Amino acid sequence: MALSNCPECHNPVSDQAATCPKCGHPLKPAQTPGASATPVKSKSLTVFLALILGGIGAHKFYVDKPGVGLLYLLFCWSFIPSVIGLLEGIQYITMTEEAFQKKYIDKKL
Repeated sequence: MALSNCPECHNPVSDQAATCPKCGHPLKPAQTPGASATPVKSKSLTVFLALILGGIGAHKFYVDKPGVGLLYLLFCWSFIPSVIGLLEGIQYITMTEEAFQKKYIDKKL
């Protein structure tokens, strides 16, 4: 446990503190090594869902696109969502991991 100075009042503060005890200024939370600040969606699981359950929109629900997933579910009887899911699965396979994460995670606020 190390001490650093608060950027607002320059009071010594523990690096584990979430806020400065003197002025209440929020401090950058300490992260453990290997921990990610943003949630990560599994590209391989998305590919699997698109190829196997793409006809009912499972991959769209997984990447937090429930409106599109509901459309896939409503039109699953026509097998058109199955074809689109297959094409999207191929698209996910050809995408780099960074591009996938940027497209499905970084858009969120």
